[in-house]
Amino acid sequence: MNILGKKEKMSYWQRIKIAFQYVMPQLYLTQIAGWFAKQQWGVVTHFVIKLFAKKYNVDMSEAAKPNFNDYASFNEFFIRQLAENARPINQNPTALCLPADGHISQIGHIDNDLLLQAKGHYFSLSDLLAGDETLTNQFKNGEFVTTYLSPRDYHRVHIPCDAILRKMIYVPGDLFSVNPFLAEHVPNLFARNERVICVFDTEFGTMVQILVGATITASMSTVWAGVINPPRPNEITTWTYEGESAVKLIKGQEMGAFQLGSTVINLFEKDRVQLADHLQVDSPVRMGEILAHKK
Repeated sequence: MNILGKKEKMSYWQRIKIAFQYVMPQLYLTQIAGWFAKQQWGVVTHFVIKLFAKKYNVDMSEAAKPNFNDYASFNEFFIRQLAENARPINQNPTALCLPADGHISQIGHIDNDLLLQAKGHYFSLSDLLAGDETLTNQFKNGEFVTTYLSPRDYHRVHIPCDAILRKMIYVPGDLFSVNPFLAEHVPNLFARNERVICVFDTEFGTMVQILVGATITASMSTVWAGVINPPRPNEITTWTYEGESAVKLIKGQEMGAFQLGSTVINLFEKDRVQLADHLQVDSPVRMGEILAHKK
């Protein structure tokens, strides 16, 4: 299999855009963005929020607080909660629901140890799972779905089915942008970026849900541990949850959030689920809708 694919002709500016991702100070830009996003500057903050919402066509009618002035900081606006019943959770007991709003970046079968990142680009399951051999072997030839959250989307992430958390792994890494254009042109993007890997036991087998960091994504958080980053240690950090420390989540419950946009990757074991036929690359998706059915 040719994992590089055919080279496509790119414009001068597209080449500059890609090159900039490699030379820009990713961490410093992210730290600066995080600092600004936390500031409570009253009228200035509300003006920035309004500009952002206009530029990205954010639908505030779905928000629990639709008035821009109700948000003291940009972060509060960005991880805004939705109005009650804005995202009905599919109640079919044999179905899993989508974890986030956004677009399907890629979806399909894990070919032994390879996942499709974008047309012509594959990355390894082992790299994505930070070299964890047990997890890697568990998900070979399984199924996966990658959901891209654009700046306009709701940025809280939910659990696709009833689940019990067993392990969480923080993996340090780069902070490349994860927009569709960069996903097509930066090899191993999701396996090289900073990420939080969450391992769950479910009636559909073991499921992994991964929060992938990106440029300007100042932090990722979970409901059981709060903000995971910062700090950003230079080594892989693992937490296990057993006995009384086990975390139980019910289908559709919030499990985490991004402060500024990024990507969620779900992994399923071989022969456990059938991904929904209507889901294709670039399909717009909403949290709570059907992701897959039990095999």
